[in-house]
Parts: sequence; structure tokens; C-alpha cells
Amino acid sequence: MKTLLQSCDSPTRRQFVSGAAKTFLGVSLLNQMQGKALAVAGQGTSVLKQVATARNVIYLYMTGGMSHLDTFDPRPENKEVCGETEAIKTNADGIRISSSLPLMAKQMNKVALINSMASTQGAHEQGQYYMHTSYTLRSSIRHPAMGAWLQKFQERGNPTLPGSVMIGNDSRHPGAGFFEAKYSPLMINTPDSGVANSKMNSWFDTEDRFSNRLDLAQKLDTGFAAKYNVKNVRAYSDMYDDAVSMMRSAELKAFDLTAEPDQLRDRYGREAFGQGCLLARRLVEHGVRHVEVSFGSWDTHNANFIRVPELCDELDSALGTLLQDLEARGLLNETLVVLATEFGRTPEINQNDGRDHHPKAFTCLMAGGGIRGGQAYGKKDEKGFDVIEGKVDVPAFNATIAYALGLPLDQVLYSPSKRPFTIADKGQPIAELFG
Repeated sequence: MKTLLQSCDSPTRRQFVSGAAKTFLGVSLLNQMQGKALAVAGQGTSVLKQVATARNVIYLYMTGGMSHLDTFDPRPENKEVCGETEAIKTNADGIRISSSLPLMAKQMNKVALINSMASTQGAHEQGQYYMHTSYTLRSSIRHPAMGAWLQKFQERGNPTLPGSVMIGNDSRHPGAGFFEAKYSPLMINTPDSGVANSKMNSWFDTEDRFSNRLDLAQKLDTGFAAKYNVKNVRAYSDMYDDAVSMMRSAELKAFDLTAEPDQLRDRYGREAFGQGCLLARRLVEHGVRHVEVSFGSWDTHNANFIRVPELCDELDSALGTLLQDLEARGLLNETLVVLATEFGRTPEINQNDGRDHHPKAFTCLMAGGGIRGGQAYGKKDEKGFDVIEGKVDVPAFNATIAYALGLPLDQVLYSPSKRPFTIADKGQPIAELFG
């Protein structure tokens, strides 16, 4: 064997070592050994040399399929389609949005609408998974979401806080996927509740007693961890280390919304989504680089023209205030704000005065983080039924987020089953959005 290796040329030896690393570790050795974005030469290394325009992401997810026709891409000239929805002008030339979003109408100069979104997934679970991962849902594998990819390639913004936080009760979030558990988001059910179980139990009446018990647990685990030095066992240890580090961190104050003025909390809206957006801003300020806030109930098969204005009222206060707040604090330029949903709703109004699932054409938006505001990218037809210009699929949308963060779009990582994956599958970023 030694003679055989010595007789090989250099590239073959490197390929052998790289292949062995992938076989035993599940991903490339370089990616396991360093947390920063890779810039090494060789197979699988990104040829895209983009400079990051954003450091953080606040990702607002509209669960259920937000109607583009009653929010950011109305059709007031087509009464059969628009129903009871009216449109208003905005502070961006040529852009009109629903009259249910008056605060956002004054913020559209900061926003890039992507009016030509299209998905292949028309069911909720599959659509949500696809939107978060760029891959279709499979029973055999779990793909990482963007927050996990960001942590995999780059460092945390604050070493004592999570790299990613998910605000909202979403048990189906893909999380870290096939990556190590340490890349999973911290799940916060309600913004006002803070981090559950982050305070020392009253039984540990002193820090010394708490530390002694931790030391004892570590000693008891040492033999097992040494014998079974595998990813899942290491993940259990990492979980304890991260939890204790966060418990002892002064940065836990980032989760305390009572530190904010009542007037500002009122502006965001006292509902869960508004307070989630405020918490997202606080977390970004304290170095958490990826925060997702979910907002449900957009599945308006029934009473669309009653329910959507109610939802828009919450969305308008929260998103409009978030953009203003980030800008006032000097954070908008480095924070990419994304609003996404799994699909749109049909131009046809059904017998229940609602709209049904429509993945063929819908609208998402981005703001801040290097995005040129005041623009609408792509077009739908006159009914809002189909994309007729600048079609953007889900992988391209996610590639744009990754591109803004300076992540290597074509860097290949391997799942435990040795299958190759990239951040956004084959998606290419929408370069026209930046400027």
C-alpha cells in the first residue's frame, strides 16, 4: 500500500486524502476544521468571488401562502381578480401595493419586490420545506436551512449566543438538516417568553454547586465519549457547552423585550409577530446573524377579503417599523430583511370568497443588506396568474440570500450518505437586485 501511494502523483494523493475525509466525516475535512468561508483552490471550491453585502438576515416567513394579489402585487384594473382589494401608490415610482399596507407604502423605496416567484410545490409542508432548503422534501434526508449554512461557512457574531434563532412555533422547520446539531436554530415559541430554562435551578443555590455538578457529569461521560467519538455523541456534549455558555452570558439580555420603550413596542404591534420582529432586531444588535420570525394563518381558502386585511394590519406595523428601526440604528445596510412565503393564491375567487393555492406565480421581497430599493423585479400577466418576465425559482431566491452573505454558492458538502449538496442547489443569484 505504501509503495502504491508513493508511486501516485500529487493530485491523486490529495484526492485520496480528500475522499477518505469525506468517507469518515461525512463532509470535507476542511469544512469540519474551520468555520470561516472557504477560499482554497481545488474541486468544489466556489468560483464566485462575491464580497458580502450583508452580515445578518432577518427572515420573515408568511406561513400558509400569502396572497400576492391582496398584498404586494394587486390588480386593481381587473375587478374580477382584485375583488374587494384596493391599491395605493407608494414612495417608489410605478409601484402600487394593497391599501391594507399604508405604512409599507412609505417604505417601498427601501424594498425590492420580486414579483416573478414560482415554485414547483403546491402543498404547504412541501412548499415550506422547499422554500427553506432549495430541495424537495424526501423521507430519506433532511436538508439544512440557510441559518445552518451560514454557521457552517462563517463564524458566529456573538460566541455566547446562538448563531441562528427561530421565533415562532414551527416544529417542521428543517433546522440544521444533516449538519451537526450545533448548527440548529434556537427555537423561541413566543417572543415575550425569552429563552426557556436559561436560569439556574433553585436547587443549585450557589455557582460552585452548579459547577461541581457539571464537572461530575463531565467526568461520568468521559469514558463513554472517548469510546463512542461520533457526531451524535459530540453533538450532545456541544449542546451542554452551548447551553451553559449562554446561561452565564450577560448577552442574554438581548432576549428581554421589557428593556424596550413601550411606545416602540406599540409601534411594532403587541401581537406575537410584531414583538418577534422587535426581538429579531435586538438579536441582530447583539450579534445573532440569522433570525427567522414566522407569521401564520395566510391560508385564506375562506373569507380572504376579511382575513387578509387583518393579517396585513399586523404585517404592516411590524415590517414597516422594523425597516425604520433598523435604518435609524444604522443596521439596515448590513442586515438583509427577507419576506417569503411558500406560494401565492389564485386570481380566481372561489365559492367561499377565498383564494386557493397557486405556486405558479407569487411575490416575495428583500430590503437592506445591499439590495437596491424602490424596484420591482419580474412581471406576472394581467391576471397575476403566470410569470411572463424574469422568472425566479426558489433556488435562485435562496442563492440571492446566500450571495448577499458572501457564502460560496458552489462549494460542495457531503451528507452522511455521501451525497453532494450546495447551499441553493443549482440556483443563481439575482444580480440585478443589488446596487
